[in-house]
Parts: sequence; C-alpha cells; structure tokens
Amino acid sequence: MQTIYVTGYRPHELGIFNDRHPGIPIIKKAIENELRILLEDGLEWVVISGQQGVETWTAEVIIELKKEYDNIKYSIITPFLEQEKNWNEQKQLKYQYIVSHADFVTSVTKRPYEAPWQFIEKDKFIIQNTDSLLLIYDEENEGSPKYVKNLAQKYADLHNYNIIEINAYDLQVIAEEMQREDW
Repeated sequence: MQTIYVTGYRPHELGIFNDRHPGIPIIKKAIENELRILLEDGLEWVVISGQQGVETWTAEVIIELKKEYDNIKYSIITPFLEQEKNWNEQKQLKYQYIVSHADFVTSVTKRPYEAPWQFIEKDKFIIQNTDSLLLIYDEENEGSPKYVKNLAQKYADLHNYNIIEINAYDLQVIAEEMQREDW
C-alpha cells in the first residue's frame, strides 16, 4: 500500500487571499498531475493535516479524482484538536466539507492547541507513516514548507523515503499549458 503526505504553502504565503485567485487552479492541476502518475503506480492513501492552502486544495483534487479512481483514499491527521476553531466561517465551512469527504480523520496530540511543538510532532508522525512526500515548495520563497522539507530530508537520509517537489518553474509550465488549452 503506497501512501503520500501532500503539503506546502499556506494561501497568504503565496499572496492568495480568496478562492478566486488565478493561481489556485494551477496549483491544483500540478497536484492532480502528480497524483495521477502516482495512482497509476499504486498510490492508495494521501495524507494531509487539513491546513489551509495546498492541503485543502489537495483534498478538493482528491474528491474529484475519486470519481475516476475508486481506490484513492485520503486522511486528515491534524496536529491538535479543533485546529479550525479560530478560522473564519468560510474557511471553517470548506474545512468541514473536506473532513466530511475524508476516509479517516484523527489528531496527533488528541488535545487542543498548546504550542508550536504540536506542528513538528504532526509532521514527524505523518512522515514516519507515509512512503513519500509531495511538497509544493520553491527554494526562492522559503516559507513554512522548508521545515517539513528539512524533517523529510533527515528522515529520507536514514530510510527509503521519496521527496517529490513541485516548484515555481513546474507551476509556470502548467500555467502555460493551461493557457494554451484555453485558446
């Protein structure tokens, strides 16, 4: 059984402040393209932590892919209970939507937010319980994904763990392909 952890930027790290931003379909297409390749290779489970941005968009992509691939499942493994508690209503509704479609939902620490260590423990747990990482990340725009990449790299140095990155160049290529298709 193949499993992958998909994560990356939060929307504000990319300058995205609403669901109509033109960058979202490009990021979603990049995730979809990669997941399709992995599905043909035996991927069964995608793991996210339910964070806003790349992880939410990943869940939306999987919900669509489930119409085509009945073997794909996704789980949401949050760092702590009620992570969405302080989000605005629109973000909470989107989160409830992706939770309602998830095949498995749990929390690493089984208690509400206490401190940043819960995010690190969540990343460690998910990395140790997946076969690979799909990371939307660009070295030129570090942001929060650099911490996951560092943890995954340390883990990969000692274990058979694959790290797949989608960077700004990859997104640019997809944007150009999508533009050509629209013509």
